[in-house]
Amino acid sequence: MSDNKEIYFQIQPSSGVPIYKQIVDQVERLVASGYLSPGDELPSVRKVAVHFEVNPMTVSKAYCLLENSNILERRRGLGMVVSTDIKSSKTLKERIEIIRPGLEEIAEQAKQLDLSKEKVIELLSKIMENKDGK
Repeated sequence: MSDNKEIYFQIQPSSGVPIYKQIVDQVERLVASGYLSPGDELPSVRKVAVHFEVNPMTVSKAYCLLENSNILERRRGLGMVVSTDIKSSKTLKERIEIIRPGLEEIAEQAKQLDLSKEKVIELLSKIMENKDGK
C-alpha cells in the first residue's frame, strides 16, 4: 500500500456532524460521482486517523458502516476498496438527490440569516471554483 495515497476526505470537527458520518457521506458521494470506482483503494484507517488527528476507531466505524452497506469491501493485503459489486456512477438525478438535503439545510440557514438567493448562489459559485481549482 502506497504511503502517499491521497486522502479524499475533508473533516470538519466543528460542523456538528459526527466525524464517522462525514467520512461515510463523503465516500458515498465520491462513489456516486464516479470519482471513486470499483476496486479503488481507500487510505488506511491509520493514515486517515493520523492525517486528521482523530481516533482510529472513528475511521474504522465509518469504514465498517460502508462495508455493511456494500459500498466498500475488505481485501486481504490491500485494506478497504470500493466494492466491485457496486455501480460506481449514478445518474444526474440520483446525484442531485444525494446533495438535496444539504442544499435544503443551507437554504433554510440563508433564510434565517436574511441572505438573498443571489448572494448565496454567488458564494456557492466562488466556493465551488476554489474547490475545483486545486
